[in-house]
Amino acid sequence: MNIFQAIKALVDYAEKEGLIEKDDKVFSVNQVCQALNLDTFEDGETAGEHSLKEILSVILDYAVENGLCEDSVVYKDLFDTKIMGILTPRPSQIIKEFNERYSVSPKEATDYYYRISRKSDYIREYRIKNDIKWITKTEYGDIDITINLSKPEKDPKAIAAALTMKQPSYPKCMLCIENEGYMGRVNHPARQNHRIIPVSLAGEDFYFQYSPYVYYNEHCIVLNKKHIPMTINRGAFEKLLAFVEKFPHYFVGSNADLPIVGGSILTHEHFQGGNYEFAMAKAPVETPVKFDGFDNVEAGIVKWPMSVIRLISEDKNAIVELSDKILSAWRKYTDEDAFIFAETDGVPHNTITPIARMRNGKFEMDLVLRNNITTEECPLGFYHPHPEYHHIKKENIGLIEVMGLAVLPSRLKEEMAVLKDALVNGKDVSSDERIAKHAEWAQMIKNKYEITEENCDEILKTEIGIVFTAILGQCGVFERNEKGKEQFLKFVKSL
Repeated sequence: MNIFQAIKALVDYAEKEGLIEKDDKVFSVNQVCQALNLDTFEDGETAGEHSLKEILSVILDYAVENGLCEDSVVYKDLFDTKIMGILTPRPSQIIKEFNERYSVSPKEATDYYYRISRKSDYIREYRIKNDIKWITKTEYGDIDITINLSKPEKDPKAIAAALTMKQPSYPKCMLCIENEGYMGRVNHPARQNHRIIPVSLAGEDFYFQYSPYVYYNEHCIVLNKKHIPMTINRGAFEKLLAFVEKFPHYFVGSNADLPIVGGSILTHEHFQGGNYEFAMAKAPVETPVKFDGFDNVEAGIVKWPMSVIRLISEDKNAIVELSDKILSAWRKYTDEDAFIFAETDGVPHNTITPIARMRNGKFEMDLVLRNNITTEECPLGFYHPHPEYHHIKKENIGLIEVMGLAVLPSRLKEEMAVLKDALVNGKDVSSDERIAKHAEWAQMIKNKYEITEENCDEILKTEIGIVFTAILGQCGVFERNEKGKEQFLKFVKSL
């Protein structure tokens, strides 16, 4: 394809995928030509079908060759997003269409919006396909494991450019509504093809969007219109249940509101949801409990590596009331024998990760008890991946992982390939700096299995899943044994 054929193919793609109408095509061709500094256009057919990735690749090559764009992934992402922004419907059009479809059914509305988010290249489907995913069977159900490769790494040129830039204040963060249509810069992604849907939750203005990196099906983000900090309180429970009442085919949850056990963005109130059933949602209640004054709420401790109380009722207000009561009690709860301290030196440690869903016409709320205390041996957090597992995962365990989906660092792709070679061919793991951190774990694997070229990949996947399950157990504030169960029930009875 030459540049004119690529432009025509792109505009044909936009019409076919419902981004533009037939009557918009000449206008769209001219808009794309303007972005490419072309004052002319030569119509011509392209041979065969071309994917969006192939079409954009031709356009990016032209942009680089003609000095419109630097030859690096960061600058190319800024440029092709500008091109796709030209072809993405205006916010008002998408909101109008979403609301019309919502009047038919919430699912029809989200199906439309998710499709637009993918076909406009806001969600880069061709990158998501690169993610490595598998399932590990455990006593708690099927745990999802993913090595995420869809988020591009910054190249040295872009990193150097970012260092010379003054700290911007617009948009205030990656979640602010001002990201919609924003041109981006080397230290902030372009968002010309980004669209958000307004929703009212418990009387507050929120917006609904999809995550561009889609860790699971229809991975969405629900963000406050205002740039205000994350807070887990009664209002948060009300908003979560209001969302699943509006979108009963989705779950929604919140990261905790303290460092270590919280998410990566604690400065902007937001929730994450989607059309996906995690292992934790499938996990049964193993110990039913009763709360005085809440006879219309089924409650119990969930069979899960972390410490989870599940509440079920047709009465949304009763779940909010009881969730708030549990949160208030947990905030100030101390049990030295269980190594749980509400605070040390005035620093609070206890909070909750809440997850809401609708099931069989009833509201459900899972309350995951969290604590962010640190120790000398675990300076990153005691209820956090312990040092012996940092070779696999060192980062915080946030909402998504709490529910049973491991989001592992991209470095593991290369490390596991190198480790496989070492295990299959009897090489010294500790002498290779790329995988030396895995030496002790590798020795355990060698002692446990007869390793061959054919079975090594599956063995490594299984063992990574086992490590992640063990990490979830370390993040649980009450241990999964009889003593831990007694301590958990002691807290429940304290209510």
